[in-house]
This record gives sequence, C-alpha cells and structure tokens, in this order.
Amino acid sequence: MRDLEKYRGVFPAFYACYDEAGEISPKRVRELTRYFIRKGVKGVYVNGSSGECIYQSVEDRKTVLENVMEAAEGRLTVIAHVACNNTRDSEALARHAESLRVDAVAAIPPIYFHLPEYAIARYWNDISAAAPNTDFVIYNIPQLAGVALTLPLFREMRKNPRVIGVKNSSMPVQDIQMLKAEGGEDCVIFNGPDEQFISGRAMGAQAGIGGTYGVMPELFLKMDALVNEGKLAEARRLQYMADSIIYKMCECHGNLYAVIKEILRINEDLDIGGVRPPLPELTESDGPIVQEAAAMIRRAREEALA
Repeated sequence: MRDLEKYRGVFPAFYACYDEAGEISPKRVRELTRYFIRKGVKGVYVNGSSGECIYQSVEDRKTVLENVMEAAEGRLTVIAHVACNNTRDSEALARHAESLRVDAVAAIPPIYFHLPEYAIARYWNDISAAAPNTDFVIYNIPQLAGVALTLPLFREMRKNPRVIGVKNSSMPVQDIQMLKAEGGEDCVIFNGPDEQFISGRAMGAQAGIGGTYGVMPELFLKMDALVNEGKLAEARRLQYMADSIIYKMCECHGNLYAVIKEILRINEDLDIGGVRPPLPELTESDGPIVQEAAAMIRRAREEALA
C-alpha cells in the first residue's frame, strides 16, 4: 500500500493571478503560493476551475505551474489539473507538470461531445502515460463536465497503477461512500463541494479541494481538525458559518472568483488581479455585498481560532 499521507487535509483550489493587462502575473502567482504556505494548508490544486483554466492557453497554464513550484519549494503538495479539450494539449501539460516534479496530475473528462466511457478511459490513460512517474487524480464534476464517473469507469481506471484517487465534486455525498467502498484504503477521495466539507469527510473523504477555501482557509483547517478529533457538532457549527459566507458571496452579480479576489484584497491585502473575460467582473451594486462577506469571514475566523 502506498503512503498517501501527503494527500490528506485541506487543498485550496489555486486562483488565476493576472496583472493589470489581464495577463498571467508570475509575481502574483508566487505571492498567492506563499500566502497558502503561511496559512498552513496541506497543498494546492492548480489550474482547475478556480484557476479559470478553460480561458487560458497551454503556455499560460505552464507559466502558472512553474511559478507555483518555484515559490512552494517543496512545502506544499501540488496537484496540477492538466485537462484540455483535446488529448495532445493535455499530454503536453502532463509532461510539463512531471518535469516540474508535481505530486500528481488531475483531469476532468473532455467536455462538449459526450464520449463513451471507453473513450474517456483512453483519454485519461493517455494523459497519465505522458507523466508515467506521477500520480493521477480523476476529477469528477458531472454538473459542469456533462458526464459522471460511474463505478464501471472507475473500476477500469483503477487498473492504472498511477490512479490514486478522485476529486469528487458531484453533489450527492453518497457518491463519496460508493467511490471509497470501491477504491478501498489505497485510494484517496477528495471532497469537492465546499458546502458539504464535513459531510464528505464523515462519509470517508480523507481530504478536500475547494474553490472558497482560499478566502477562509482557517475555517476549513479548523473543520478538518475537528472532524479528525470526532468533534462533529463543533465542526458542523463552522460548516454553517462557511456556508453562510458562500451564500452571501453568491448574491453578487459578478463571478464568484471576482468576489473572492476582492475579499482577498480587503482581508489579506493580497492583489491577484481580476477575472478573465467572459467571466463577469464585479458590478457597483456588488460592493456592499462583498464588504459584508469579508466582514463575515473576519468574524468567523476570530471565532474559529478563539
């Protein structure tokens, strides 16, 4: 059985970092990486949905990962999402990620065309073969990818010895139980939906990867510790706090990541730019909502750390 301890814990999904012209900012990527190190998270999930990967070029994504690895200096477990909507670019990103010595690569299924399961398996195995010395994580997010990870497909992928787990962002918590039962102890299940972090952990997920973790990592780190200690009532109280904050952020007209980036400016004095079109920036009416969400995070953080 492999030592999978480096994949257990809290993994913020890494945000896209842009300069004033909307281009990838290596400096800001490094600053965000060091911010996560200071916060004490276990690792980061780079170039996924929160990283706005579908709006970036292959070279953009390489630049992001290069600067994450440079700043991390081995202090974070780094999982690099490498999926593109074609196999060739995905393989190129996987090879590049392995050359940088990331801990794992990950991939959603190809989107738009609904491929049969054998074609999805071939796609994932081709990506994995391009990084033959690197762990592979399946990313299951059916509400966006348009296709779900079934147990037969998971069984097929488990034949690949590099497959170490699943980032499961489907909404039913039962899916975590089914994947965990199928994968066994030699398989890491990452809870995806932030709003049900403790539910996923209670059902068997050993870790979480989330898009809102980065704006309030203290809450999720404390939840994780409380679950490990069996203090579910206390963990549930913090989960409700985090959920209220997420619901407040979702009241904005601007994209959620535009909201998150503004909160990072307010609460952490950390500027990582805006979002890339066609994602919508904040509107004037969003200002008071963002300020309220930022204040909610400060209050919740004080209570969590008290």
